[in-house]
Amino acid sequence: MAKEWYVIRAVSGKEKKVKQYLESEIERLNLQDTISQVLIPTEKVFEMRNGKKKLRERNFLPGYILVECDLESEVIPVIKDVPNVIGFLTETRGGKPVPLREAEVNKILGKVDEMNEKGEMPEEPFIKGESVKVMAGPFNGFTGTIEEIYEDKKKLKVVVKIFGRNTPIELNYFQVEKEF
Repeated sequence: MAKEWYVIRAVSGKEKKVKQYLESEIERLNLQDTISQVLIPTEKVFEMRNGKKKLRERNFLPGYILVECDLESEVIPVIKDVPNVIGFLTETRGGKPVPLREAEVNKILGKVDEMNEKGEMPEEPFIKGESVKVMAGPFNGFTGTIEEIYEDKKKLKVVVKIFGRNTPIELNYFQVEKEF
């Protein structure tokens, strides 16, 4: 039987521990031929901390882990018995997990690859007309409104009031933060 992708529900925040434990169980029980991949879909985002840009990875689908395997009856209890695993995302009444469709897998894996290639994305996307505060550069401390978003360059055109006049300035994503 061909290997298919399944989604495991895990306690949110414990995905890495579940992955490590599951990988050690695969090794211990010699299931490498049955379970080939365990993935946590992640994306790279940046955030501002104390005026400095920090790049970090964030779970793209919190609480979910993808597993590519040939789901034999012996594998299901091994996966379900891993600490912090809630179960499979889709199960029939008989308890047999339903695999993801190929289109769903391609969409998830494609999205993750695309985000990793793009590199940095802001923690929260910006919206035209939104109010932002400049956190870095010569206009540090100024408040302005987003007039245009240049996603390809990861820049914003922000209109700030300087000496009582509206002045458009171009800033990088990491130079501003949303004003709440």
